[in-house]
Amino acid sequence: MLKRDLLISACCAFALAAGSASAQDCLKSPGTIGFVPKLDTDPYFKVANEGAEKAASEIGGKVIMAAPSTATAEAQIEFINNLVAQQVDVIAISGNDANAVAPALKRAAANGVKVISYDSDVSASARSLFINQAKGSSLAEMMLQSMHKLIGEGEFAILSSTPTATNQNAWIAQMKDELKSNPDYAGMKLVTVVYGQESEQVNQQQTLALAQTYPDLKGIIVPAGIGLPAAARALEEAGLTGKIKLTGLAPASLIRKYIENGSAQDIWWNVSDLGYLAYYAAQALAECKITGKQGDTFDAGKLGSYTVGEDGEVVLGPAKIVTPKNLDEFKF
Repeated sequence: MLKRDLLISACCAFALAAGSASAQDCLKSPGTIGFVPKLDTDPYFKVANEGAEKAASEIGGKVIMAAPSTATAEAQIEFINNLVAQQVDVIAISGNDANAVAPALKRAAANGVKVISYDSDVSASARSLFINQAKGSSLAEMMLQSMHKLIGEGEFAILSSTPTATNQNAWIAQMKDELKSNPDYAGMKLVTVVYGQESEQVNQQQTLALAQTYPDLKGIIVPAGIGLPAAARALEEAGLTGKIKLTGLAPASLIRKYIENGSAQDIWWNVSDLGYLAYYAAQALAECKITGKQGDTFDAGKLGSYTVGEDGEVVLGPAKIVTPKNLDEFKF
């Protein structure tokens, strides 16, 4: 179907929904949750979706995963519109661009669809909850700590995903602040920030370009799940494994051998639990057990009880720095 036809169909659905449903109706039993991840080929979101499916098997309701093939806000907007047309009860989105998707999410809310974000936040004005994998401040600090442990001092770079990625931009900003204010990092120098565009090939190209451009480069922080394994493979093929150390965020299983040989570390959490928690939160919101107000509490099955924090944030829990000593704890 052409993009124009998708948008026309969605617009018609908006009109129908506006006439038949009032915004923010409360469900009496679990409903349908539409998940919109950043990218359909990212294994991270497939595992998160498995967690959501597990939660659905426990409490009922339905999961729909509507994943774009390109990591752009425009692609996500089409899927948002289509989920409204399917009359889902809640949309759970990992934002490719916090502000660009906001108007579409607000239109969804105006047509009775509640909205939460998970993994990567969107504008707070466009959602009720943000299900965060870990406190952003702790992730940024852990990545910098890990890089410091690997290289001690010297030049390093950051290989992020896209220039508009909400979570990565926040982490990078904090790392820059820490470098300026924390004397522990006085010997470390951030030489540049580049972007892999959520593409394995581009991440590999950028990694090799960094190695060529900065001959004294000692490390790269890669705060993106696709980018870290791609960077590790690129360095290995170029004979640079260990010469340039790596750390960042990625499924530990995908870089296991690099963690084992000491050329990389990882900051990670239970990804399945993130999808599981997002599903429980979405259903609690749909049934009006919570509203997104600070202090609201809800049950999340095997994970226990959670409390909504400031600006609607719900934090899964602390991450860990993955090293050879604790690698076996992380099955994904």
